[in-house]
Amino acid sequence: MQEETTRRSNADRRRETRSALLAAARECFVSKGFAGTGTPELVAAAGMTRGALYHHFADKTDLFRAVLRAEAEAVAAAIRAAAPPGSDIVEALLSGADAYFAAMKAPGRARLLLVEGPAVLGPSEIAVLDDETGGATLREALTALNIAAPVPETARMLSAMFDSAALAIADGADPALYRTALGHLLTALARQ
Repeated sequence: MQEETTRRSNADRRRETRSALLAAARECFVSKGFAGTGTPELVAAAGMTRGALYHHFADKTDLFRAVLRAEAEAVAAAIRAAAPPGSDIVEALLSGADAYFAAMKAPGRARLLLVEGPAVLGPSEIAVLDDETGGATLREALTALNIAAPVPETARMLSAMFDSAALAIADGADPALYRTALGHLLTALARQ
């Protein structure tokens, strides 16, 4: 029993250490960017040692990758929650778009996922991350819509459109204008 309690508390401590590193890293990367953030600053912000950082992550880039994955998964979860299975596909796409725009308004998220991420990890790695998270929700909806166009390519193009709109909205543009434009595009796509 003692060994099980110790193992569980060790696992809990590992989880807490990892969470603290991710939270501190997110804050640092948002405020100073990837290039402007050093590992000494990251571990100080987390209240950890460099040893703890390197126990959980190979390097600063690996930590950044984990921060981006957490952000992308949060966005995908918001989209899934907004567009429950069984709803009208066009309405589900629009609800998912609203959820995406709202999720991307989280402080620093657009910068992390759409500016810093591609610059640090490269567009190919970011495309894979998107395919595994928010892009997957878009492909599922387009598949259910039964469009004539090839789904993966259409999803990537729509994803780029969503990202462009999210950057504009993060810079102060009116989300309602983008939702209206998106509504027209998705309705036309559904008529194919």
